[in-house]
Amino acid sequence: MRPRPSLVIVGAGPRGTGLLERLAANLPELYGDEPLDVHLVDPHPAGPGRIWRTAQSPLLWMNSRAEDVTMFTDETVELEGPVRPGPTLAEWAGLDGRAFPSRPQQGAYLRWVYERARAALPPSVTVHEHRTTALRISGPRDGRQRVWLEGTAVPLLADLVVLTVGHLDAEPDGEQRRLADFASRHRLVHLPPDFTADADLAALPAGEPVLVRGFGLAFVDLMVLLTEGRGGRYEGEGDELVYVPSGKEPVLHVGSRRGVPYHSKIGYVLDGERPPLPRYFGTEQTDALLRRTGPIDFRRDVWPLIDKELGWAHYHRLFSTHPERTALAWSDFERAYDEAPPRGADIAAVVAAAVPDPADRLDLDALDHPLDGLRYASAEALQQGLRDYITEDLTRRHDPAHSPDAAVFAGLLSVYGQLLRLGKRLDPGAWWHGFFSYLASGPPGPRLRQLLALSRAGVVRFLGPQVTVETDEERGLFRAGSAAVPGEWTEARALVEARIPDPTPEHTGSPLLRALYEEGTRTTPGGLLVVDPVDGRILEHDGRPHPRRFALGPHTTARTGSAFTRPRTGGVAFGQNDVTARAALTFLRDRECRLPVPLSA
Repeated sequence: MRPRPSLVIVGAGPRGTGLLERLAANLPELYGDEPLDVHLVDPHPAGPGRIWRTAQSPLLWMNSRAEDVTMFTDETVELEGPVRPGPTLAEWAGLDGRAFPSRPQQGAYLRWVYERARAALPPSVTVHEHRTTALRISGPRDGRQRVWLEGTAVPLLADLVVLTVGHLDAEPDGEQRRLADFASRHRLVHLPPDFTADADLAALPAGEPVLVRGFGLAFVDLMVLLTEGRGGRYEGEGDELVYVPSGKEPVLHVGSRRGVPYHSKIGYVLDGERPPLPRYFGTEQTDALLRRTGPIDFRRDVWPLIDKELGWAHYHRLFSTHPERTALAWSDFERAYDEAPPRGADIAAVVAAAVPDPADRLDLDALDHPLDGLRYASAEALQQGLRDYITEDLTRRHDPAHSPDAAVFAGLLSVYGQLLRLGKRLDPGAWWHGFFSYLASGPPGPRLRQLLALSRAGVVRFLGPQVTVETDEERGLFRAGSAAVPGEWTEARALVEARIPDPTPEHTGSPLLRALYEEGTRTTPGGLLVVDPVDGRILEHDGRPHPRRFALGPHTTARTGSAFTRPRTGGVAFGQNDVTARAALTFLRDRECRLPVPLSA
């Protein structure tokens, strides 16, 4: 008797849910009403998973507006399977589309999407939920796989395995172990990189200084949980917003490489003529890179194309919408910009001649290093300087007169699509993903207004850029300083690393991925699983796609640029889910995969 065909999905959060939706959509065409077992393995609730679980503080927001979040395909998505439309988060929950929902609200939406996808499966498909952790996968290339689960002695048998595990924990690296050891010896508090909602913030005492390294979205969560989360409140609105402390807050001294928070979300809609993209970094350019026999270097081979592409988006919008701020006819600028090599003095001269005001020019290097070379006479001068910077950023990002910024955002999304095509040949690295998030995935404007209010209240203090953290063995303290205020040091008995973990091959906290690394599965130096960009099959050490193992999501070289998809924007992740679902169903339809394999194989 042949065993029932079996598909194991490791990770039942948003990506696993999206894959289940595509399986349900494609089953009638590719698989019919044949029997199938689908096993979902995740210690957290199916649908929301860990990050979006409903059992977390409602003070934590999504980083997207409710109208910009959908889990459903539309006609803009490149699909072989059927389009199955559905409501956005705003439509489903009855929310103001421009509002930033809480994470529990998003978790409830994801749970509903999961239940809808499960209900769309025919009776011949049985879904099994396993609320546990997958430890490893074994089995031959040409036979059934075994997925070993925590707490069980008998593995799940799978004809195919798809990893949709999302963001992962990481073991401490050498520096974090050194800091943890120092903290232990001196009875200090050290919180390593972690998902903020899971960190033990109770260890941070009220009224005491806390050094915080990291100024991105993890810091925003930390800021919220240690202020409003401890009973503080805001009064007033806009520039008049005032924070009223509860007295339970620590004092957060925050710094980072840039020394500034991520840019605010853009607060207007990009209307009118949109930049025609791609132009300088499209299929033609990525095809040429893929034809190369040698390695592809991001900084040398790709970054100049990205720089010119983003500049094209910026200046196209400036000339089409704000021509009074330009000094050349568009046709003349377009020709000169076309002919200039990426980056360098030639293209800078073209831009300078055409765009009189430097504030209207795009300088990605300056954006990446906003405080470079600045020095402040005192720590108080730095506080005012940073408040001015954040205020100017908020003003600009909510003023359509600066709509070229929104065009650059569109350019970044286009660029990410091309980087996906280079996936198995190129890992852009942590810098690129951080730069993308800094420009395109910053906090909602209201969060930065809260940050300003906290700064004025003295609950948040700015350390500056290029922050250095040291340990003082003699005094048993952490200390932090920045070149922006020479000679100024801040001491504290607590240090928080406000960033998500970086699960490299050596330091991944996932036993499943560690086992794959040790087995020889191909990875990038940064720890991403290298997958075939065509259908998501995991590449083995010799470069061959594994016929029975797939992976989707941020732990792969096919990672997309955002957690969720905006409606009517092409939905790259939806297309990936569809291709993988169809490949899996086509494979399962082949009767060879159903032949029994002895457990000892």
